[in-house]
Amino acid sequence: MVASAKDDSLNPMAVLDHLSVRLGRPGDAATIASFSAAMALETEGRHLDLDRLHLGTIALIETPARGFFIVAELEEGKHRQLLGQLMITYEWSDWRNGVFWWLQSIYVAPAWRRRGVYRTLHGYTMAQAQADPQVCGVRLYVEQDNHIAQAVYQHVGLSPSNYSVYEQDFVLARRRLSRSLPQG
Repeated sequence: MVASAKDDSLNPMAVLDHLSVRLGRPGDAATIASFSAAMALETEGRHLDLDRLHLGTIALIETPARGFFIVAELEEGKHRQLLGQLMITYEWSDWRNGVFWWLQSIYVAPAWRRRGVYRTLHGYTMAQAQADPQVCGVRLYVEQDNHIAQAVYQHVGLSPSNYSVYEQDFVLARRRLSRSLPQG
């Protein structure tokens, strides 16, 4: 049986002793998709199309040119449990002649928060990014009212940018619009 966060035998430091960080694999897709769905609901109140989300998760895992997932996994003997994730996608910067890694779909299971899981994921990600001469930096966007996440990101060394993000969403916006249109 995999330990729960409430298991007294695993204090926060012991969790980190059993935590490994690695690239997401096809076998992780269901958990990654469920984490992404939970994150969207928790942070934005969005109910995502789970089939579309699962297919999108697999598409990223199978196409490294688009990006990749990094997962935090608790290992106890033969038992393994994903505790958190983040997704990396790419943005080319002509100004820097390099690639920014966009950190997205960041999620740690609620029972495992405040135990160093995100800090470990972030540290691994930053080490990988800094070791790659093509990478010129990392970026992420966060809901403007998600003050807890903003504090976490600042604590690990990220700082607010001078940019705001604008978008025109052709998928999720269309779903909201279709629900509000009169039928007939």
